[in-house]
Amino acid sequence: MARVMCVGTATLDIVNRVEHYPLEDSEIRALSQTRRVGGNAANSAIVLAQLGAEATWTGHLAQPADRIERTLRGYGVDTSLATRVPGATTPTSYILLSEATGSRSIVHYRDLPEYPADAFLGLDLRRFDWVHFEGRAIDQLATMLSHARRQCGLPVSLEIEKPRSGIEDLFDQADLLLFSRDYAEARGVTHPEDLLRGLRKGVLATCTWGADGAWAIDQDGRLWHSPAPALPSVIDTIGAGDVFNAAMIHAVTTGKTVEAALPFAVDLASRQCTREGLDLVDD
Repeated sequence: MARVMCVGTATLDIVNRVEHYPLEDSEIRALSQTRRVGGNAANSAIVLAQLGAEATWTGHLAQPADRIERTLRGYGVDTSLATRVPGATTPTSYILLSEATGSRSIVHYRDLPEYPADAFLGLDLRRFDWVHFEGRAIDQLATMLSHARRQCGLPVSLEIEKPRSGIEDLFDQADLLLFSRDYAEARGVTHPEDLLRGLRKGVLATCTWGADGAWAIDQDGRLWHSPAPALPSVIDTIGAGDVFNAAMIHAVTTGKTVEAALPFAVDLASRQCTREGLDLVDD
């Protein structure tokens, strides 16, 4: 059983399912509403725990954060290393999920400070096999990556979901880079192969591309592609990228080859899109 720490955000997601997106300055009735834990790192930790990893999430928690902690612990995710911030407000995402298309639009409210490097440097990492970082707060993240990989000798993965100033400077510090289509297109990339072939040699990296599946490049520079399966319907795309990332980390930490890991991750992320929430491995 791999012992994986996920470092990043945990949020409260309020999801309103609607028949279609409303026009501006109009009113629409929600078909249903759910409240769930979100945040990239928290979602990945939830999936890792379901896949059998010993998952730990750490980051900032507004205090009190009963719903978030109760949910994470319910999935078997350890939250004991998180930093509690008294009087802060839990980050909240207000999500419209379109029944017509399965896509989502998000309004995010956050006034919780970013998780600082000083808090991470105070943790005992000796009991972990892998550390996964959400690519945010770049000034703090640089120190955390260096500490985990160079000083503690742990393999690390880095999620690159959005273009952030200075994030490219961190690529050399990661063993596994997990790129999103949003990041690639924001950088002017029209095909994931172009992004992956431009990376330094010796790194394992992936790039997801929606309905076209995902691409990966291994440490020897070999390129792999796994197409997404045809889905009977798309119900919920929230967190699909986090599911893919968790599945890749699980596959790598359990000894799967890239050839086997990539379709495993694509299939699991695709399965998430056919159902609500992140209860993925109970059927």
